[in-house]
Amino acid sequence: MNSGRDIFPSASPTRPAGTDGRNWLPLVLAAAVVLVAAAVVILVLEHGKGATRVTPISATLDPYAISLPLSNLAMSEAANLAGGKVTYLDGHIGNTGARTVTGVSVQVLFRDGAHQVTQNETQSLKLIRMRQPYIDIEPVSTAPLRSGAEADFRLIFDAVSPDWDGAYPELRVVHVESK
Repeated sequence: MNSGRDIFPSASPTRPAGTDGRNWLPLVLAAAVVLVAAAVVILVLEHGKGATRVTPISATLDPYAISLPLSNLAMSEAANLAGGKVTYLDGHIGNTGARTVTGVSVQVLFRDGAHQVTQNETQSLKLIRMRQPYIDIEPVSTAPLRSGAEADFRLIFDAVSPDWDGAYPELRVVHVESK
């Protein structure tokens, strides 16, 4: 009573033998979309920080910079979770002028043994909000620096040029926002 058909065919007539019938194209496309979305999010977050910029070494100081003396500089390093190190530059800023300062951008120049600039970064100054149980920082716009006020600040460098001579970098106030 065999009608010429096998009850259990060894291969489907629509698929070649040895294929499992999975179509990998949707999975590959979904993975590509996820990777592109992750890259876009990372770029937007990094760009949104706006913390690090390069300013020409010959850039003029902000006219109000004379009213914002920077003092008591101290540097430290700490290991990060990626096995590298982070460099901190702490200091003190005072506002001896008549305006309330809502933002300060400082140019930081690291030099090598020949006193040539080996790293040039411009960062927004961050004020130290609290020191215990850890150092917490905030933008100047969150706690504006009124006339006559003083505050401690911290700058953070994820990487410092290996050619840096280890001396304190030069700090220049290149932009001040005030009201």
